[in-house]
Amino acid sequence: MNFLTVSDLGEVGLQRLLDLGAKVKADPGLYRTALAGKSIGLFFMKQSLRTWVSCDIAAIQLGMHPISIRNEQTGFGTRETPEDVGQVLDRYLDALGMRVFDHADLVRTASVMRAPVINLLSDLEHPCQAIADVMTIAENVPLGGVNVAFVGDGNNVCRSLALAVQSSGGRMRIASPSGYEPHGLPGEVLMTSDPREAVAGADVVYTDVWASMGQEDEAELRRRHFARFRVDEDLFALAGDDAIFLHCLPAHRGEEVSESMLEHPRSRVFDQAENRLHSFKAILLHLLG
Repeated sequence: MNFLTVSDLGEVGLQRLLDLGAKVKADPGLYRTALAGKSIGLFFMKQSLRTWVSCDIAAIQLGMHPISIRNEQTGFGTRETPEDVGQVLDRYLDALGMRVFDHADLVRTASVMRAPVINLLSDLEHPCQAIADVMTIAENVPLGGVNVAFVGDGNNVCRSLALAVQSSGGRMRIASPSGYEPHGLPGEVLMTSDPREAVAGADVVYTDVWASMGQEDEAELRRRHFARFRVDEDLFALAGDDAIFLHCLPAHRGEEVSESMLEHPRSRVFDQAENRLHSFKAILLHLLG
């Protein structure tokens, strides 16, 4: 089984990951030899902090041997095709995590591998982040019927979050400028160009950077288009009394989020970052255990 999109899990698989994540967080030594003798390649075409460190440590704490693979070492897509890289790595590894620009590269690589391929981020989705997000929500708010407001670009993070929240029985509201909405989401999603409408009474308020990696040349244009979509204390005050604030990081303080919101008493941003470790352990156990 691959994990290229949240949709690969289904409701039962998602709940299994959440249960496993909670177990390994409560008792980090519980599965410390569960995957002993196995290896995982961590392939990065994009910069990373949380993904790289959390995946590396998660593998080690389960007894695996992680190996970091950099694009400049492989010539992925130039020196060698994705299919050739995948067939070679399949002879060495028990699992392969990939952080790429183009989701099609994941699909092409996975198509020739027996070992599971894990999407560590692509232009389409960021499913590992979504598992940590929903795990963090569940630690603070009951998932059934939860109202999650995403304010900003309808990007890969937004899409995976929406799929995970809906699969957990929650509801999504997405506020984006015209032309930046996510497309093709299943189910009922409130789409609006008014951040106040999305946030009003919400249990969770979430935002992400306005310009992701690879969109640096659009940064100034996006600052103008997204100027009304900053999450600050005034906007957050419209959410429910017990609402929490989330951001997948890195944050551009003063742009999509005010300085004060990251340190707000209801901010769970750094719990969310920690949960990248526990949720990735759950992903490995689910795929390989």
